Amino acid sequence: MRRSRIKKYTLAVFGIILAIFWISPFYLVLDNSFKTKKELFTSTIGLPKKIQLGNYRQAAVDLGLGESFVNTILITALSILIIIIFSSMSAYALQRVKRKTSTFLFIFFTAAMLIPFQAVMIPLVAEFGKVKMLNIPGLIFMYLGFGCSLGIFLYHGALKGIPQSLDDAARIDGCGRFRTFWLIVFPMLKPTTVTIIVLDIMWIWNDYLLPSLVVNKQGMRTLQLMIFYFFGQYTRQWHLALAGLTIAILPVLIFYFLVQKQIVKGIISGAVKQ
Repeated sequence: MRRSRIKKYTLAVFGIILAIFWISPFYLVLDNSFKTKKELFTSTIGLPKKIQLGNYRQAAVDLGLGESFVNTILITALSILIIIIFSSMSAYALQRVKRKTSTFLFIFFTAAMLIPFQAVMIPLVAEFGKVKMLNIPGLIFMYLGFGCSLGIFLYHGALKGIPQSLDDAARIDGCGRFRTFWLIVFPMLKPTTVTIIVLDIMWIWNDYLLPSLVVNKQGMRTLQLMIFYFFGQYTRQWHLALAGLTIAILPVLIFYFLVQKQIVKGIISGAVKQ
């Protein structure tokens, strides 16, 4: 009894320490976003003497918040929608059609997750430049290519938990493969779909490297690209940059906390059954 109590308290203390380490970066960003530039450097950890809401107003103006926010939402939403449509249908075909080519293609798609983006970014951007696709549609198409592998992997595992008899029953009732998938099978993949949405939101929303190569032009820039302009050659406006980062991070954090239970279910159903 005493050992179990000591173990319980040890785990609790360890959990609190981990929580402090996890929360500390968010605290520093939020805390310093309310300070003046001078106070930020003189008292980095302490609370602000006077809350500077003007940092957020100025950051919103410098970010071109309306345009960059719309661009970021548009790119993120369309990319995730297309990734879900293509990866779910591909995984369904690969899992239900029992052929050697299906196994080969599944391994091919999952192996693609091992290829780092940095290894292909120069030839990729060069080829897309030749066909005039260095724009928002081109960026969305690139996200489809890089995001489908994980989606197919998770959906493929989740589909193993859905019996083939459901497909057969639907076919007897007159449903084709397309209607069977979207009306019967896909709704049962909700936890996996939510997992993919959250993982891809955190990836695409926060991505800087790929947009900087593809849409770093007036009128097409995302929030992350605009935040870069707080750091000039001779000056760095950390107080405004941190306010901008808070604006950019907040929507993703809110969404993540709303659906975190679904993430765990989706990862379990998509990975354990592989």
